[in-house]
Amino acid sequence: MYRSGESSSGAIDTSRPHSARLYDYYLGGKDWYPIDQETAEQVKKVFPAAETFARANRDFMHRATRTLAAEHGIRQFVDIGTGIPTEPNLHQVAQCEAPESRVVYADHDPTVLEYAEVLMRSTPEGRTAYIQADVRHDSILDAPQLREVLDLERPVALSLVALLHFVTDEDEPYDLVRGLVDRLPAGSFLVLSHVTPEFAPEMIGRAIDIYDKAGTPAQVRPRHEVARFFEGLELLEPGLVLAHRWRPDEPSELTDAQVSCYAGVARKPA
Repeated sequence: MYRSGESSSGAIDTSRPHSARLYDYYLGGKDWYPIDQETAEQVKKVFPAAETFARANRDFMHRATRTLAAEHGIRQFVDIGTGIPTEPNLHQVAQCEAPESRVVYADHDPTVLEYAEVLMRSTPEGRTAYIQADVRHDSILDAPQLREVLDLERPVALSLVALLHFVTDEDEPYDLVRGLVDRLPAGSFLVLSHVTPEFAPEMIGRAIDIYDKAGTPAQVRPRHEVARFFEGLELLEPGLVLAHRWRPDEPSELTDAQVSCYAGVARKPA
């Protein structure tokens, strides 16, 4: 089901934590509930770098968006798994480089819908839209809100940032990503980041256990499994690397274990 602008009052479950609200908590936001705070603090006890990871991942999104808008002329973006608005949001980064940029956001958390109006504050030259949808079950590229804003005959940047570790193998994540990319024209880009257990296996494992017990199944993946999402695409330099190593604005003092998240940007060839 696609919903845009309708109220979801009463639909938010405050008895269980949600990944979008946990992420907001790590980033220092205010749109979370006590159960989210409780769970996030449990995660921080076993993975003290949770907040560092969240910031590094968010910074990667900013740099990737800026790169595609400024250096590759991308003017259309689809951000799936948007999360609770945190400035600067993707459209603000893109429209800072190119005010005419158009951005469509999609998320399935009712809390995100409550704040979606923030994502609608586009430049006069550009446009934004929000779709309430679950990438595992909904055909987001067929949503009327998206079709009103984007031209799928022209290149699109598909952003799947910190999303796919919440798509377990049961939901066939590789087919899901391939199905989305296949429908985009040549010259489109895939922007993706994904938690890995390789650098802090015990800490990441314990954190995932907390998410699982809280009702949010998660599956972290090593580099070779993350690389599969980019099959058939042309990775931009520096390739598939830890998020803080993807074209940093300045040298980073973060460790790989603190970030524990692979990131990459790849172009769909002709």
